[in-house]
Amino acid sequence: MTNYQFKVDEIIDKIRDMGAEIVGLQFPEGLKVHATQLSDEIEAKTGVTVLISGDPCWGACDLSDREMEGLVDLLVHFGHTPLPIEYKVPTLFIEASYHLESMEILNESLMLLEGKEKIGLVTTTQHLHLLDDAASFLEENGKQVVMKEGSGTLKGQVLGCNFSSVQDLPVDAFLYLGSGNFHPLGIKLSTQKPVIIADPYLNQARNIDEVADRILRIRFARIIRAKEAQKFGILISSKVGQSRWELAKSLKKMIYKGGKEAYLILLDEINPPSLMPFMDLDAFIVTACPRIAIDDSEMYEKPLLTPHELEIVLGIREWEDYKMDEIKY
Repeated sequence: MTNYQFKVDEIIDKIRDMGAEIVGLQFPEGLKVHATQLSDEIEAKTGVTVLISGDPCWGACDLSDREMEGLVDLLVHFGHTPLPIEYKVPTLFIEASYHLESMEILNESLMLLEGKEKIGLVTTTQHLHLLDDAASFLEENGKQVVMKEGSGTLKGQVLGCNFSSVQDLPVDAFLYLGSGNFHPLGIKLSTQKPVIIADPYLNQARNIDEVADRILRIRFARIIRAKEAQKFGILISSKVGQSRWELAKSLKKMIYKGGKEAYLILLDEINPPSLMPFMDLDAFIVTACPRIAIDDSEMYEKPLLTPHELEIVLGIREWEDYKMDEIKY
C-alpha cells in the first residue's frame, strides 16, 4: 500500500478528453518503483499503450518530452509542478502527494522552535497539500506563520534550484516539512535564519546547523583546492530546464580575465564517467542543476564548483558572502 496519491482518475479523464492512444509516464527516482503498477492500471482502464521513461529524472527541469516527441500523445510527469518553460508534448503534471499518517512530527518541532514567534513554513511539491494543516497547527500553538510565492514556485514551495519563496521573508525561523538536507541547507544559506526540519519519513525533528557546518567545510576545501587550478571545464546541460548558456559564456570570460583557461562542455547527464575524457582539466564549474556540485562532489576526482564558488576562487567574491547557486525561471 503506497502512501503516495497518484490521482489515476485525473489521468484517465485527461486521456479520454484528449483521445490519446499512446501515453508516456515519467517518474523521479524515488517513485519509479510504482511505474509498472500504474502502467497496468492505466492501460486496463483506458486501452492506451503506455511508454515508461527509464532515464534518470531530477525535476520538472528534466522532462522526457524531447525524447518522447513524436512517440506519445500525452506525457504524464509525476512528483513535480510545472516550470514556466515550453514542453515539446502535452504534459500532465501529477504532484504525487505524500499521505502522512499523522502530524505528530510537528509536536517535536515546536520544542526546537521555542522562543521563535514568526515562522516561515516551507516544503517541497510532495507535501504542499499539508501546508494549511501544518500552518493551523502552528498557529494553534501560538506561532505566526508566514508564507509567500516565489519566482516560478507556489506559496511555501522550494525547489532544489530555487529558494525565492523564503528570501526576504520577515521571520524568526523556518520550519521545513520534508526529508533530506539539501533543501533546508539552501534555506539556511539563502536567509541566514534558523531552520528546523520536520522529517515525516524518519519521524524526526532536527536542526540543520550541524549539517550546514559540515557541508560548508567540504565546500571550503573544494574552493581552496580549486585556487591552484589553471584549466577549468564549464559544464552546460543540454536539458532545457537546466541550460544556462549565457551564464556559461560569461564564466568563460571571467576565467580568462583571471589569467586561466576555460573550456565549454555540453552534457545531457553530468556524472563521473562523462568527465573521464577531460581529466587534463583541473576543476569543473557546474551551470546545470545546482545540486550536482553540492550533493555529489565526493564522487568526483576533480573539484566541482558552483558559479558563486568560482567567484570566490577568482577573488571576485568573499567567502563570507557564500551563496547557494539558483536557477530563476
